[in-house]
Amino acid sequence: MQEFEKSISFDGRDIRLKVGMLAPQAGGSVLIQSEDTAVLVAATRASGREGIDFLPLLVDYEERMYAGGRIPGGIFKREGRPPEKSVLTSRLIDRPMRPLFPSWLRDDIQIVATTLSMDERVPPDVLAVTGASIATLLAKIPFNGPMAAVRVGLVGDDFIINPTFEEIETGDLDLVVAGSPDGVIMVEARSNQLPEADMIEAIDFGYEAVRDLIQAQREFIAALGIEMVQEEAPKADPTLEDFIRDRVTAPVKEVLVRFEKDKTVRDAALDEIKETVVQAIVELPEDDAVKVAASENPKVLSNTFKSVTKALMRRQIVEDGMRVDGRKLDEVRPISCFVGVLPKRVHGTGLFNRGLTQVLSVATLGSPGEAQNLLDDFHPDAQKRYIHHYNFPPYSVGETRPMRSPGRREIGHGALAERSLLPVLPPKEEFPYVIRVVSEVLSSNGSTSMGSVCASTLALMDAGVPIVKPVSGAAMGLIKEGEEIRILTDIQGMEDFLGDMDFKVAGTDTGINALQLDMKITGLPMEVIADAINQAKPARLHILSKMLEAIDQPRAEMSPYAPRLLTIKIDPDMIGLVIGPGGKTIKGITEETGAKIDIDDDGTVTVSAIDGEKAKRARSIIQGMTRKLNAGDTFAGKVTRIIPIGAFVEFLPGKEGMVHISQLADHRVGKVEDEVAVGDEVVVKIREIDNRGRVNLTRLGIHPDDATAAREVVAG
Repeated sequence: MQEFEKSISFDGRDIRLKVGMLAPQAGGSVLIQSEDTAVLVAATRASGREGIDFLPLLVDYEERMYAGGRIPGGIFKREGRPPEKSVLTSRLIDRPMRPLFPSWLRDDIQIVATTLSMDERVPPDVLAVTGASIATLLAKIPFNGPMAAVRVGLVGDDFIINPTFEEIETGDLDLVVAGSPDGVIMVEARSNQLPEADMIEAIDFGYEAVRDLIQAQREFIAALGIEMVQEEAPKADPTLEDFIRDRVTAPVKEVLVRFEKDKTVRDAALDEIKETVVQAIVELPEDDAVKVAASENPKVLSNTFKSVTKALMRRQIVEDGMRVDGRKLDEVRPISCFVGVLPKRVHGTGLFNRGLTQVLSVATLGSPGEAQNLLDDFHPDAQKRYIHHYNFPPYSVGETRPMRSPGRREIGHGALAERSLLPVLPPKEEFPYVIRVVSEVLSSNGSTSMGSVCASTLALMDAGVPIVKPVSGAAMGLIKEGEEIRILTDIQGMEDFLGDMDFKVAGTDTGINALQLDMKITGLPMEVIADAINQAKPARLHILSKMLEAIDQPRAEMSPYAPRLLTIKIDPDMIGLVIGPGGKTIKGITEETGAKIDIDDDGTVTVSAIDGEKAKRARSIIQGMTRKLNAGDTFAGKVTRIIPIGAFVEFLPGKEGMVHISQLADHRVGKVEDEVAVGDEVVVKIREIDNRGRVNLTRLGIHPDDATAAREVVAG
């Protein structure tokens, strides 16, 4: 392809597109750039593999260190395993792209987005999402696009498009909206208790900008002379499908109208129906067309059975307004909540049950030094003091499979719960602890991520974390049949699997903290999005009321096994004094007291220990070391060495002064050794500090009360 460039003027900022120069063997590639941030996105299609009955779409996002003008650390000097940020961006690209491919497509498709250059203003993730749409169109892959994404921020009272890193961090909203010509297709948001009406306005504001980018893509593709690919779905022999439908439709409908609340009972009944069809096929003659077709394509049975179940479930919801478990469309499943379910060795626990979904969250409090270093030079947050992890073991859905490291789903759900709770955490100045919450999914039947939010709120309150307000969450679903649309509150597994939308809404009684919208159709109009957000509010408040029955405010006392933190502020110029040469001084304090000490660059010192008295002792030592010395100050110290003219006394950790032989006693001293020995405990007073900072001490003229006070400081 010949080189071609286009510039799109977009909300006061240019987005530049360049094709034909890079990655010539990819199916389609585009360099999308805004200011000094540039992302190369390539899309490639390969022939489908035998036996695949799903779309094998693979999306990868990578950030190169050279993009920020840096060299990787470590031994190998190359990028290693992608950080969580890259995994989350890969998901951000995948989620709006996947539903826009035709349902029949089974070819291998890979989209790779690589950040080649990055400045400190423009985040690359939304550029990568839009670039994925352009690259797919250039690759002539069947695709119901174009699709585009923008970020919306809130600065003051004004919404802005594609805010800078700084505006995102300081604002009350970080919203990504992706859309297609048919409507909104993906939403990802973090906000600070934003009212529902404001969130709806922000999404609508973002989608207006998305529509402009979609039109720009159409013009760009047309200028290149590329037409949208229209491929027809492969024709299937209906013989086997008809055979299956005739035998399963009536019994499946009978199971669904039982309104069985127990998922395991319903699933067992459906499996039994499927097994009867298998037996019916087995009993057919070997040359029967149905049996031959079944042997040639064994997955037709599962696919057809799913199709029948899906159609009947959806029809029941649309026509009768009833769900498979007998609930009304806006009804939440039964809820129970518990706190303190584990011994206090763990600092806080919350157990949340909603129907057959069960999540146990465990909160752990740590010292500032245990914050997560992101090792990410591209993003402003160098450390995380709130860390949320989510685990989804196979037994939670009654399955067996190898246990692996967390996948993209686990990382994504943990990040969603983290975003939901961040706005209500106390500031570091008030609560300097590092907080880690782990959500263990013990049973899953829909919306474990929102279950994690609820369980984690309970765990934080049980741990004594003074959160601003408790947070709850609900997952909303959707059934769209032609023009008929039904929004479902608190979707369960089957409604997620066979439905059209998974819309997670988390927040307090004041407003929304986080959103995540994923679609299985090609888009929804704004009025439907607004209805779903509004319908989620009473569900969230109902869930919240059940949570508050278990614990209505953070505990006043923390677990006795949680560390006690004490903070002091020292002159930053004295940080080196506290640390000492090679860390000798700070290690000595730790060994002596058993406390852990963390020092920030601004001079904030945090002392932590399970035993509060040990923390106080360490704090007292540091306060003594860093306090301003004045003539007349009295200390209890230890003789460290002796020279002919006097004795050196360590009167503060790492701080020595000399007592001249004439100042050792109120009588004449012939030899220093006659009065003191190395290791002796002595009370001394600062006589003077010379112009070179050397401290001269004396044992003379010390008031008995001052001597007693000095000894008490040492005794702790």
